[in-house]
Amino acid sequence: MMKRLAAVALALVLSAALILPGSASVLRVNGQNIWQEALARTDGGTTYVSLRVVSGVLAPQAQVSWSQGSAWVKGDGVTLQAVPGRNYITVNDRALYVPKGVKLENGRVLVPVRVLAEALGGSVSWSRAAGVTLTPGSAVPGPAPYTQEDLYWMSRIISAESQGEPMDGKLAVGTVVLNRVASNLYPDNIYDVIFDEKGGVQFSPTANGTIYLEPTGESVLAAKLCLEGARKAGDSLFFLNPEIASNHWVMENREFVITIGKHWFYR
Repeated sequence: MMKRLAAVALALVLSAALILPGSASVLRVNGQNIWQEALARTDGGTTYVSLRVVSGVLAPQAQVSWSQGSAWVKGDGVTLQAVPGRNYITVNDRALYVPKGVKLENGRVLVPVRVLAEALGGSVSWSRAAGVTLTPGSAVPGPAPYTQEDLYWMSRIISAESQGEPMDGKLAVGTVVLNRVASNLYPDNIYDVIFDEKGGVQFSPTANGTIYLEPTGESVLAAKLCLEGARKAGDSLFFLNPEIASNHWVMENREFVITIGKHWFYR
């Protein structure tokens, strides 16, 4: 089950960027092309749209406002916050990944159309003939695609392993856990991956007890983003801090992928 969920999560983040030919300028809602009205544009294959305009289509009863550096969509069962420069938006108790970040251009907040549709209960499709089709739905986000138990343990392993690391480092630690869940070489759920002792303790916080400490707020956010599909460090299955590691087997036997913060990641 968890291996299927991991595959779905990866598909979600890959589909967050709606890939379109550069010449496509069609965003249809109820048969009408609102590309210009929605200030739509593409950025490296990601279709960005005006938060205000498209929120008005997806959640017409909600109010869109700007306060203290944040754009808000509130009402009708939804509270959405988008902060320019952040690589995520929050909606109710969910956090949705925005790989290229929320943008602010000419006083307009722009977000990827797929992310906004997911946040406000709509859907997006694309075809070469019709362009982008945006279909309004419930106007509120669906339930998070993970359990509270998964969030509990993911947030704690991220917090215990990546205190002081940047957000990308926290996402990379979560990525390693989920890559193991998806791998046939490891258990097929988050709890069992974290507490796996085949070949020895896999994560030192399970041995020293720090896994049980209350996670930081940023670690909870990172856990939510990972469980929603965010990924860093590619297909890494291992990581270590070479400055404090006492066992260098990974460095000697596995392929190096990337350094993020103080951690080195390996596949």
